[in-house]
Amino acid sequence: MALFSSRKENKHGPRCDRQEARELSKPFRVTKGEKFASRMLIPATRSAWKSEDKPRAKEALATGVEALARLQDMLYAQDHWAVLLIFQAMDAAGKDGAIKHVMSGINPQGCQVFSFKAPTSEDLDHDFLWRCMKCLPERGRIGIFNRSYYEETLVVRVHPEFLEKQKLPPDVVTKRIWDERFQDIRAFERYLSRNGVAIRKFFLHVSTGEQKRRFLERLDTPEKNWKFSGADIQERGHWDAYMAAYEDMIRNTATKDAPWYVVPADNKWFTRVVVAGAIIDALASLDVKYPAVGPEKLKELAAAKRALLAEK
Repeated sequence: MALFSSRKENKHGPRCDRQEARELSKPFRVTKGEKFASRMLIPATRSAWKSEDKPRAKEALATGVEALARLQDMLYAQDHWAVLLIFQAMDAAGKDGAIKHVMSGINPQGCQVFSFKAPTSEDLDHDFLWRCMKCLPERGRIGIFNRSYYEETLVVRVHPEFLEKQKLPPDVVTKRIWDERFQDIRAFERYLSRNGVAIRKFFLHVSTGEQKRRFLERLDTPEKNWKFSGADIQERGHWDAYMAAYEDMIRNTATKDAPWYVVPADNKWFTRVVVAGAIIDALASLDVKYPAVGPEKLKELAAAKRALLAEK
């Protein structure tokens, strides 16, 4: 199956087949977290797509990028909805590349990207959602979080010493803190959904073997050395703990309004097509369209045209 059946255009530009986009991304969509199980964290391509389909995938992605550009333009013009895309993954899973390639045709004026690293001292003086809340997208725009408040249920959970640095009153640091954070996140995302923010979350799931290969490639390629940090190896040593944290995170925060997409990430070309399909489906579901022009506005436009044509 292709992301789009063809690259034909109509009077509105590249054709967007939402049904095909949905069918492509649906196998990786999780909306009922309680039904999610660790067996779903399998970095195998659950699809008919094989390595020989890579050229076809590139063509599909190019078509998807065109369709996304059109949908984003209507989203911006309509100015009703905001879209929040959240990307989480282990190191070297390809978050940066997926964002770069899938969103390559988007008008920069309508897209905002934020990467969340280790929290600053100012961040630590606020609640755990604060630094992400202040970066939420405006209506008409797509906001992209490269990592997010979910780090508070992942890296902070795997490394309890980070929790100790958050200056929390001892009374609130209980055995239920992770369940409480999941409750807060669900409530926060429900609040956003009720206020016109469409949320889609992506966990790009890379295998340990593929991560190792990509790490070695970074070490062996001088122009990629900057991407590598000794901390990457340290975090790799906590793989099982991270997988348990990811499973619990998805089980507790995957909902109909804010679904997770658990996307196999061993083949970057496949990952990008699935992500594009999910975003196209999300935008198309919002019924975005250009604002209608009323009779008075049409008269104004006609007068402006006449004035321009009358110029010598």
